[in-house]
Formats: sequence, C-alpha cells, structure tokens
Amino acid sequence: MKIVVAIGGSILLKEYDSTKFQEYSEVLKSLSKEHELFIVVGGGKPARDYIGLVRELGAGEAQCDDIGIEVTRINARILLSSLGDYAYHKIPQNFQEAEEYSAYGKIIVMGGTEPGHSTDAVSAILADYVQADKLINLTSVDGMFDKDPNKYKDAKLIKEITADGIMELISGKENKAGTYEIFDMTAIQMIKRSSLETIIANGFEVENLKKAIDGEDIGTKIIS
Repeated sequence: MKIVVAIGGSILLKEYDSTKFQEYSEVLKSLSKEHELFIVVGGGKPARDYIGLVRELGAGEAQCDDIGIEVTRINARILLSSLGDYAYHKIPQNFQEAEEYSAYGKIIVMGGTEPGHSTDAVSAILADYVQADKLINLTSVDGMFDKDPNKYKDAKLIKEITADGIMELISGKENKAGTYEIFDMTAIQMIKRSSLETIIANGFEVENLKKAIDGEDIGTKIIS
C-alpha cells in the first residue's frame, strides 16, 4: 500500500532525546519493505516556543508559520538521519518534489510546506496528491474525543466519525500558527473531498502504526 503517516512533533520530542526517533526508525524501516511510505513530521513544542517568541516581537501569522515550518523541517531531518539509506536523502519542500523523490523507492520524509497549512493539512494534501491508500495521523492522545481529554476526565473517544462531523467539532476553533487542534479545516476538507481512509491513533505507542496499517480496531476512523 501507499501510505502517508503524520507524526506529531509532540510525539517525537516529548523528551529532548533520540528515543522516539530511533523507535520510529526501526518500525518504518520494517514497514517500508512492504509499503510505500511518506512521512510528515510536525513541529511540537519547539515550534510553539519559537512561534510564541516571534509573535511577541510583533511578527504576523504568516511569518510565525514560516518559523514553525522551519522547525518541522529540522525535525524531519533528524528522522531522516535515523533512517539512513532507507529514506531519500532530501527533504521535499512541496508535494511535487515528494512525488518525484518517491520514484527512487525509498521512504520520503518531510515537514511543512507553506504558511496557513498545519502538518496535518500537509499530510492530507500529500495523501491526495500521491493518491495514497491510507492516511494515518499519530497524535498525543488515543484518537478524536468529543472534548479535550487533557482537560476533561469525562471526554469520550469517538471510534468513528465523518469528515462533516469533525468540521462541526472544530468550528470556531482558533486558526493561528501553532494552535491547530485535532485537525485544521484544510485537512478535513481534503479528507472529505478525496474520500481518504484516515486513522487517528496514539503515536506514543509506536506499534500503533503497524496496527493502523493492518486495519486493527484502534483510535478513530474517519469515514466519508
């Protein structure tokens, strides 16, 4: 299968060490023997910290996005380093480059692309662009909840939801650089438009990536 995987920066960089990079490297190397993989890496706390800093200095949201994008590309480069010869050696700057580089038969690793798009949106657009079979979004919680599980103990996991249902959940949310929650609207619109099979799962458990690819019942499934 052709699979796009979005890995949240908060997963890889919860601690400032190489542990998660190494764990994902081993799993991705194994999966690449059977699947064509495109990996989109988020910015996490480092991106939020830098965005907050430049915002305090009076930068506009597009400039803040640019800073965040640079951080995602640094994170992508770290993951790229851990994959060695299993990955293509350059970080794509856009979707066309990602597709071109994939011709070499190696794992493609990238970060953000342009202001206004979270890496969730980048992964959804990329999946549509390369006509992926599946999009897997690995986040810091077990899937999509009816409310923030980090704030509300009674938050309930949604096992299955439509793209329209997600749009209702996120309507009215902030859309500033570094503040995207769950998914941004661009990502959901792309998933809906392309009827893209999408799974949201907890990325702290690296094996969840294999489980999502194999169709096991984990996380949240977005249906068209």
